Amino acid sequence: MTQSPQDAIPDSRGQNAYRADPSLDALMRIYLPEDQRALISAQLDRMGDLVGDRLEDLALTADRNPPTLSIRDRRGAPRQRIDKHPAYQDLEEVAFSQFGLAAMSHRGGVMGLRGPAHPVAKYALVYLFVQAEFGLCCPLSMTDSLTRTLRRFGSPALQDRYLPGLTTQDMDALLQGAMFMTEQAAGSDVGAITTQARMQDGEWRLYGDKWFCSNPDAALAMVLARPQGGGTGTRGLSLFLVPRDLQDGTPNAIRILRLKDKMGTRSMASGEVVLDGAVAWLVGDPGQGFRQMTDMINMSRLANGVRSAGLMRRATAEALYIARHRRAFGQALIDMPLMRRQLAKMLLASEQGRSMVLHTARVLHAADGGDAAMARVLRILTPLIKFRTCRDARKVAGDAMEVRGGCGYIEEFSDARVLRDSHLGSIWEGTSNIVALDVLRAARRDGGLEALDLYLRSLPGQSQDLIAMQVRAVTLVKAVSDGNEHEARRAASALYHVASAAFLAWEADRLEPLDPAQAGDRSLLSRMVLTHRLSARDPLASSEAEPDWLPGLLARARIDPDAPTHDAAA
Repeated sequence: MTQSPQDAIPDSRGQNAYRADPSLDALMRIYLPEDQRALISAQLDRMGDLVGDRLEDLALTADRNPPTLSIRDRRGAPRQRIDKHPAYQDLEEVAFSQFGLAAMSHRGGVMGLRGPAHPVAKYALVYLFVQAEFGLCCPLSMTDSLTRTLRRFGSPALQDRYLPGLTTQDMDALLQGAMFMTEQAAGSDVGAITTQARMQDGEWRLYGDKWFCSNPDAALAMVLARPQGGGTGTRGLSLFLVPRDLQDGTPNAIRILRLKDKMGTRSMASGEVVLDGAVAWLVGDPGQGFRQMTDMINMSRLANGVRSAGLMRRATAEALYIARHRRAFGQALIDMPLMRRQLAKMLLASEQGRSMVLHTARVLHAADGGDAAMARVLRILTPLIKFRTCRDARKVAGDAMEVRGGCGYIEEFSDARVLRDSHLGSIWEGTSNIVALDVLRAARRDGGLEALDLYLRSLPGQSQDLIAMQVRAVTLVKAVSDGNEHEARRAASALYHVASAAFLAWEADRLEPLDPAQAGDRSLLSRMVLTHRLSARDPLASSEAEPDWLPGLLARARIDPDAPTHDAAA
């Protein structure tokens, strides 16, 4: 059978990303509470339809037309303004207004829900949305996280003033959020922050340079600063809420010096900001700023992991589609054993990431409900996700570009954009080394390792081999925590793999009476983690035969209504 030139370049454009993903639908049956399941499933279907077509078009357009900064009007008067392309504004309207993704965790009424959405609901929708657009997810996450931090630590007066705008779905009334923390000299060393907070005429004013501020024209920003006489290191920092505009409507003393020319997330503005006596309000207790902002950072880290997992799903789903529809040397690519091996590796990493973020959202719900043990589990899962899921996304996105071939390298498809964006997850809110060390801090200082160990042991569906691997991984983390920090990354990876394998096994156990086929696939994936991520293999040993279940696993990983029929995908 021959192909026309057009048919030789597979394009999945127009397919519903939710309906093409049978595992996500199945997982919602065990992760979502029953009273929200029907509403959220309908919204996931609606989002999947948008992601497969309209949002993809908007994202490509916004990526080609990055925002611009104006600092004066045409008469030369100071007038700072960031101009965003209409395509980006349309993406904002979908995320903030139509779906209420920044509001749904904080109030009822979004999408007809009686109360706030379960964290799984929000993250599942973001998981789909990011498969079209990554850049906007940063302002979305920061608005959501700032709202959470303000609700937890802000005064009643600040909450009354700003929460309605932060949680509205009316774009004209919306207040977007940001987090200004990074300084050029300090970088990841938060304790070296030099931005000063001075009490002047009865109000706080901030002075300093913030080197990397995403969403720099946000209506509100959480900022770490050092009050005069407040001491050194992180203990001397306090948290402040800084408005873009003062109550009388005049601009606050915030100057955006320039916008960053970035490798990825080109649709969204990031800039360098000078605080030159900016009016600010203290949030929470003085000297507790780092602890309070840590909650915002951790929520941003979890959101980063969700986005990375979504990018891996996008990349893997595209690769599966291409492999089924692209023919070479007289056969479909997916009929070639080496291609199936490559796809299996991509699928494993993407499904590990998905299970990690969904299960962590489940843990977050319990922790926010007052479960102290789950709060400790959350404390260590968050940096684990930030460390490994974000790193895996870079590899999976690169492999997906290879599957598409030369067309993947051009900007008309999204492979290059997805690959660029995937690198950001390992940088924002802490690079890999910083986050791996945070895993050790969570393990030894905050009781995270013991809590996670007990929790994993409580999950049903695990094999004795997996439990044995868990014991070894916990032992390794303890040893590394006792003075072998050069092994932090290896220890964090081991703990990530045993946790993901346990979560996959738990999913299989829960799905068995509901969807035996999906349960079997989750069980297979759990065993693949054990075999290919946690077991030693001789690189010079004789090759093994391809397992007979692999073609079926790949076939069920993505639904293609228009897929050609051939044996390997049957």
